Amino acid sequence: MGKKLFIPGPVHVREDVLQAMATPMIGHRMPEYVELHKRVKEKLQKLLFTNRSVYLSTSSAFGIMEGAIRNLVQKKCANFVNGAFSSKWHDVTKRCGKEADDFKTEWGNPITPEMVDDVLKTGEYDAMTVIHNETSTGVMSPLEEIAKVMKKYPDVSFIVDTVSSMSAIKINVDKLSVDCCIAGVQKAFALPPGLAVFTASQKALDKAKNSVDRGYYFDFLEFDKNDAKDNTPSTPCISQIFAMDAQLNNMFAEGLEKRFARHKEMAEFTRNWIVSQGFELYPKKGYESITLTSGRNTRSTDLAKLKKELGKRGIAFDNGYGKIKNETFRIAHMGDLQMQDLKELFGMIEEILPAC
Repeated sequence: MGKKLFIPGPVHVREDVLQAMATPMIGHRMPEYVELHKRVKEKLQKLLFTNRSVYLSTSSAFGIMEGAIRNLVQKKCANFVNGAFSSKWHDVTKRCGKEADDFKTEWGNPITPEMVDDVLKTGEYDAMTVIHNETSTGVMSPLEEIAKVMKKYPDVSFIVDTVSSMSAIKINVDKLSVDCCIAGVQKAFALPPGLAVFTASQKALDKAKNSVDRGYYFDFLEFDKNDAKDNTPSTPCISQIFAMDAQLNNMFAEGLEKRFARHKEMAEFTRNWIVSQGFELYPKKGYESITLTSGRNTRSTDLAKLKKELGKRGIAFDNGYGKIKNETFRIAHMGDLQMQDLKELFGMIEEILPAC
């Protein structure tokens, strides 16, 4: 018997989406796959408000995060770091043999447009990476404001991880002029893990042509060449793409604006509940995530015990990540979760807390 997941990913997957994965198999070079690929791509374009292709990669999002480095860093990369995953992206950049500097702010703080401007005005960098929603801390950096700053630096590749925000809030890829926008599907998309989606601007594709060490599996030019035929460079996870097709239908049936509003409402409800229980919010005020809320363990609660007791009741709970494990806790409210799910979770926690 599986647990109901309130962790930051993988998240709960609805039954009809799981059933879509059981669709009879087709060959990825058959016309049936071409039709599936084209259908999914067009829905993703609508979701991301872009006229550019949206590519499908059989990998975790970190595969494309590495691919973006190999394709788009030629001189030196500025990695903006405000948590565990943005720090890991800097490590990935260095492991790819690229020149890179990490620009850090304290965990709990956002990456600000002023910070980005101060770094890029030096002229040292031809690419930058930023995580929109740092999952380790529950901090959402102001992407639109950062995008305005990036327009001052058209020669710097603008690479954005939207792993835990894409599909939960409006991300207008074309308006923001993002060169590479990346997401995994096991978070706000509410799909099983194993598939990543990403965009690449024409500027990014043109730059990739002159990147000699971009490899093959994550070569943006290979993705683009095959996508022109509504296909992928190598065998994709077809069952996952059937599920993506079904889930995108669910999103549009709900309505994107209603979906975005639901996520915002759940986030506000969760924040208010956390404060009502005597905890504090971990992120700097005004930069709280829309898809997961990180609370500060100001009650000195035995979070490991709380996690164990919730597990006995069929609930997966997260007691913090990395260096702030047990100092914080994270509650996900993304994908197909509803207000009623949160109310049930909070009722259980309120029953258990006195013993923790």
